[in-house]
Amino acid sequence: MADNILVLEPGDERAQKIARAMASQTANDILQQLADAPASLNDIAERLGQPINTVKYHVENLLGAGLIAVAETKYSVKGREVKLYSLTNQLLIVAPRQSPVRSLILKYASLFALVVVATIAIAAFAPLMAGWGHVGGTALTYENFAPASAPVPTVADADRHAEVQTAKAAYGAGLDLATPSTPDSALAFFFGGVLVILVLLCYEAWLWKKRK
Repeated sequence: MADNILVLEPGDERAQKIARAMASQTANDILQQLADAPASLNDIAERLGQPINTVKYHVENLLGAGLIAVAETKYSVKGREVKLYSLTNQLLIVAPRQSPVRSLILKYASLFALVVVATIAIAAFAPLMAGWGHVGGTALTYENFAPASAPVPTVADADRHAEVQTAKAAYGAGLDLATPSTPDSALAFFFGGVLVILVLLCYEAWLWKKRK
């Protein structure tokens, strides 16, 4: 189906051929006749009541524009070649001419907007994820180090309490070191995305300039 889609820009050669071929009412009448079924020059001339030379002229223009094609070739009783014409199966789209630079800017502006939205999402949800990790770790630490009952304080208990406090402090420091701050993560993602966009933009601009 993609091969049957023809995109035209105003002013290009193909668009001019199509415009010239369809400028006459006779050409439009021929297209309407061929929309029903394939037909020969004689059949079209008889149905429209037009001279054969006039029909042949418009058919050749429509052939050159690619609006019709030879569907079948037959031979008459006298052995003459008779061509049957039909409409081409294609979709014509007329699109305004766009500057490559403008289209590039619009394309990567949308990518930049996606990066900004993703950065905001990371900055919003990262604290929640980090908070869940800290809550789980704190509960586990207190459960492991909490005494089952209130013992009578002794020198050994004092030493053990000091060891527990040291272990808790080291555990908390490890969590702080392992979990990066939310602003740093969001900024790293943002600048990384911007860098990728700039590299792709420069590459496509270079390709466009090279083709030009």
